Amino acid sequence: MMDEKSERLQLQPVSEPATPRREADNDANTDNDRRPQGTGEAEETDYDPHDHRELENPTNNMETLVHLLKCSLGTGILAMPQAFARAGLITGILGTVLGGILVTHCLKVLLRSQYEACRARRVPQLAYPQAAAAALSHGPGFLRRLSKPAPALVDAFLVLYQLGICCVYIVFISDNLKKVVDPIRELPVEVYTGALLLPLVAFNLIPSLKLLAPFSALANVLIFLGLGITLYFLLSGERSPEPLDLWGSAATFPLFFGTILFALTAVGVVIAVENNMKTPKAFLKPCGVLNTGMLIIVVLYVAIGAVGYTYCVSKCSDSITLDLPKGPLAASVMIMFAVAIFISYGLHCYVPVEVVWKGYLLPRLQQNGSQHIRLWEYGLRVVLCLLTFVLAVSVPRLGLFISLFGALCLSALGICFPALMEACQWYPKRASVERSLMFLKDAFLFVVGLIGLVAGTYTALVSIVRSFGPATTD
Repeated sequence: MMDEKSERLQLQPVSEPATPRREADNDANTDNDRRPQGTGEAEETDYDPHDHRELENPTNNMETLVHLLKCSLGTGILAMPQAFARAGLITGILGTVLGGILVTHCLKVLLRSQYEACRARRVPQLAYPQAAAAALSHGPGFLRRLSKPAPALVDAFLVLYQLGICCVYIVFISDNLKKVVDPIRELPVEVYTGALLLPLVAFNLIPSLKLLAPFSALANVLIFLGLGITLYFLLSGERSPEPLDLWGSAATFPLFFGTILFALTAVGVVIAVENNMKTPKAFLKPCGVLNTGMLIIVVLYVAIGAVGYTYCVSKCSDSITLDLPKGPLAASVMIMFAVAIFISYGLHCYVPVEVVWKGYLLPRLQQNGSQHIRLWEYGLRVVLCLLTFVLAVSVPRLGLFISLFGALCLSALGICFPALMEACQWYPKRASVERSLMFLKDAFLFVVGLIGLVAGTYTALVSIVRSFGPATTD
């Protein structure tokens, strides 16, 4: 599928050894980027990266919108009712809308910063890690020193986030399989998790995204069908008589924040689909693809969150599928989602494999003259799969996993880094009111992201620890 292919391109790290000529060119570009505005500005403005992109199969605006919507419907939207249970109905609605506005703006900031980095380097495209390094090289001295480790730091967050998604998927599949089989025979959830190990390892050994494409198409059909049936149950089923909590609690709001970020901030997908557009200038227009897509996504998330919360109130499970009434139709929905998410696991685990393998491990093996390249690659795939499996078995808490990785990784990737990149790119420009306002806005975004990262991560970790206590259940 296009989105997975282009996401791979976006996530590829920059660790290819540079030749002396390339290093000299990069240094020259960096020096040009650090000049005050007006020095060499005419040379930069005549280069438009969008006009120099060469794509084999670019997507039109409607295809791009479909890809954006499809990639936003998964475990995140199924966790929205529980997020509303933590925030309260009114706070949940307002928080989701404001979160959508914040995320959309930060995605725009990131894409514009990438565009400016490409224009300064006079290249058609740059991956996120490259763009972060290029942007930081414009900033004040203490941030310029971060430009060299920035690609590795961005890669680390990207890999951690993708592995976190894989952990979420393992727990999701196990929970749904247990709910389906429990009426026949109750078994611990660890049994289902253990049964997934060998199939997951085998599926993760598929080396090509092209071979995964037919499975991805099947997953899309199952997810859309499952969401339709789930919405039918929520609208027609018997609702909980428990009174609604309208405002929620400050203690659990960081968990809501982390879930919202996990659900809404599809950083890799947004960059990937924009990079593969036939008309990329249409992506950020006021009525363009991003605004239209995020508006639809936010409306869907608010609807599922609010309807799901009024259906089960405080008893909302980590995934709304676990709250559906017993019966063959509800069981079929859980099986649909379990199969679809199992397929998606292979696609998401492919990303960290690509980053670690092509960016870090393969160059070292080639430098050392290793004769077992293919064996090392398969070994990496098995190790990463086992890592997610061990973590999922150790902490089988779906909702808290979602909040943890949303707060930890997406606060950094979706808010903090874009704010830093934009501020650094404005740093060389002449002092003006617009420049000062931009710095204030970016400082505000960075602080919001940092608070969300620290508070959300801390609250999720504390909740995970408490969930294993005898008096507390998640």
